[in-house]
Parts: sequence; C-alpha cells; structure tokens
Amino acid sequence: MIDRFKGHKIAVVMGGLSAERDVSLKTGGGVLAALQESGYDAIGIDWKQGTSLPELLTSAGAGVVWNALHGTFGEDGAVQGLCACLGLPCTGSGILASALAMDKIASKRIFESHGIPTPRWRTLPGAGEGPADGSDAPTALADWSLPLVVKPADEGSSVGVTIVDDPAQLAPAVALARTFHGPVLVEDYIAGTEVFVGILDGAVLGSVEVRPATRFYDYEAKYLRNDTQYLLPPELPADVLARAEAHALAAYQALGCSGHSRPDLRIDSAGFGWVLEVNTLPGMTATSLLPKIAKRAGLSYAQLCERILASAR
Repeated sequence: MIDRFKGHKIAVVMGGLSAERDVSLKTGGGVLAALQESGYDAIGIDWKQGTSLPELLTSAGAGVVWNALHGTFGEDGAVQGLCACLGLPCTGSGILASALAMDKIASKRIFESHGIPTPRWRTLPGAGEGPADGSDAPTALADWSLPLVVKPADEGSSVGVTIVDDPAQLAPAVALARTFHGPVLVEDYIAGTEVFVGILDGAVLGSVEVRPATRFYDYEAKYLRNDTQYLLPPELPADVLARAEAHALAAYQALGCSGHSRPDLRIDSAGFGWVLEVNTLPGMTATSLLPKIAKRAGLSYAQLCERILASAR
C-alpha cells in the first residue's frame, strides 16, 4: 500500500450525468474493488441525476477522490474544480488540462500550435444552434471529399461518431452528433491502424493496436463485442511506433496533462501518425486499454489503480 493516502477515506466517484454513465459505473466498480482488496478505506459514490456531489462527498467523509467518471461534468474540469474548492486531492489531470482535452476543438488548436499532427478539421453548430435534422450539412461540407468523420466535440467513448462515406449520410450524421453536448466536429477520415498510447505520470507506459470487427473502435467494439483484437505491442515498425508514442506524449504535455491519460492515434499507410484526441480519464473496465497496456508493462490492475491514486493532486 502506498503510504501517502493511508488512513484517508477514498471516494471512488462514478456514474455521473453524461452519456457515458454506464461505462463509468463499470470503471468505478472495478477500481473500488481493487482498492478495497489492496487494503484501502475506499467507498463508492454513485453521482446520479438529482443528487448533490458536494453533499455526497462531505457525508462520506472523503479525504481524496478517485475520479472514475467519464464524459461531461466528470472529465471536463468541472469535478476537478469542485474538488479543488473542497480541498480534496483528485486523480487525473487538473482543471485546465481536463477542460482542454475534453473539448476536441480546443485540443486541435493546441495540437496545431505545437506542431503535433492531427487530421484536418472544421466545426458545425451544435445542438440548439443548427437544424436538428442536420439539413445544413451537405451545403456546409460541399467542398470536403469523403470519407470524413462527424462527432460531438465534447463527448468520449466514441459516442455519436459517424464515418461518412456517402453524401446522403451527412445530414443523419450531423443530426446524431447534435443529440449530444457541444459543437459538431468534422475531420478527415484517416484510414490505417488504430493505436492507443498509455501514459502514466508523464511517461509512456506502452501502446496497443486495436483491430475491431466494426469499421472503427466504436462504442460497440469497446464494450459490447468480444471479437475485437488487441495487439500488444502494436504490429508496427519500431521507428513508426516510436514516432507515434512521441506524438502522443507531446500531445499530453501540450495540454498540460498529469497522472494517467490515453492519447488515441491513427497511423496511415505511409507510417505517419495522427493524434485524434487525449483521454484524461480513460476507461478502467474489464476490456479497457490502459489496464491492458499496464499489464504488459508489469503492473497489475490493482497496482495501476494504486499508482493512479498516488498521483492525486
């Protein structure tokens, strides 16, 4: 047991108010069990609609927060700011880094300003600002070649993401993205290898190549199927993987991240890596990528949870 939080009540906050609530409950359940089995005084807090997170934390006597939330109001700096106001150390990146990473548009601007390769992109109005049926999309994107990717700018777990191959798919794709939080982000589709890089305490822990049976590593492939292939390490030339991991670490650093994170990349047919986003609270479920990467690096699931706890600030 790491002594830093010995004797503290550890609140594993899970659930939340976003579209990723179900995934967060799985993450939180796994983390809670691991901490308890490792001898920590840990308690699970299911933050749900109609409850007050400050009251839940106070009544639990929390001394530190293991943030197992995903998505809006958990991964975007909001809970991080609340914990700062309450004087509670919290796992994951800080307020600003969390907000920047969650906002894919802000992330893109940061990546570009630091020379980190990221697919060409454009924004469209989000929910309540553009037509709910996405009817503006064909005109707004008439100058873009297909395929392209349409996604909500402020969601995770590939929620609301569509790969558009045909002009007739544009309006439905934008309409779907507008059912979620934030503006709509459109970017070039990069055909190639999906690589996910695990970072812990400012260093690359390792990488995994994912080969989904679906078109890409979407919500279904992540959580609902059992035919997704995980290759550790990725089957890429050493120099290509090294460059990809360097881009991933540069993205983590550019956003000001700390603790654990998981940048997502696509490697094209020429071996060039493109950073899509950085997940500052990656999943910790039975099928999640960071625990797989950690295992290959010699860290058990429980040890990973403990290392993340030790990084709380």
